[in-house]
Formats: sequence, structure tokens, C-alpha cells
Amino acid sequence: MQAIILAVVERAPQWVRRDLEAKDIGVRARAEETLAAMITAALKGEMAQATRTAATTAD
Repeated sequence: MQAIILAVVERAPQWVRRDLEAKDIGVRARAEETLAAMITAALKGEMAQATRTAATTAD
């Protein structure tokens, strides 16, 4: 799981990285929500892939 999260953080767009440091609460919140959505999507994708792999190997 840590590797997945690290991969997402590494490929985060520059605007997300910049906005995470913003003093404006709204700007920072938007960046945090975007990063959280990116991490969630990556984890869901990994879980879906694992489920497909498990179903294939069970046959």
C-alpha cells in the first residue's frame, strides 16, 4: 500500500505540490482533496486488479 501511495505522490502535478504549501486555506484544501482522490483511485484500481487476479487463479 505504501508503494502505491508513494507512486501517486511522485506523479502528483506541480500545481498540487505548489498548492499544498499555500497559505490560502481554500487553495490548500483543493490540493489536499485532489491528492486524496488520486490516492483513492490508485488504491481502488489496485484492489480491483487483485480481485481479478484472485478470480482468475481460482478457476
